[in-house]
Amino acid sequence: MRKVLSICLALFALFGLAVTASADPGRTPEDAKALVQKAAAFFKSEGKDKALAAFSDPKGGFVDGDLYLFVMDAKDGKLTMLAHGVNKALVGKPQIDVKDAEGKAFNREMAAVLEKGNETWMTYAWPNPATKKIAPKKSYVVKVGDVVIGAGVYTN
Repeated sequence: MRKVLSICLALFALFGLAVTASADPGRTPEDAKALVQKAAAFFKSEGKDKALAAFSDPKGGFVDGDLYLFVMDAKDGKLTMLAHGVNKALVGKPQIDVKDAEGKAFNREMAAVLEKGNETWMTYAWPNPATKKIAPKKSYVVKVGDVVIGAGVYTN
């Protein structure tokens, strides 16, 4: 009986560690902005090809749970996805007409703002890859040359 109880306790302890390890650490908008600034510096120092490969690689240093980068071509007017930290299927696809879960054309709004400046914040409803549920997301984007680099955090 003791052996069964010990095994059960050990399994509960392991399960508790797994749940704790996968829990969202509570990202902030400042975390998103810091990741974008790190990515922009990497892009400038390492070049477009190396940067895009790293940004789309989950082990490239730019993906941490539900905090990841998206990079789009700003010169083509279509905002074609060049790199995405969690969904490689988006790479090569135009994003200008993408709407959020509430029908908001947030990429069009972002493009309009970036015509006047090099950075902005945007808020939209988007699927959280960690929870698989629609959640409010606040993203920081910056224009670096002919690309837009962004990252966001899911908010309550």
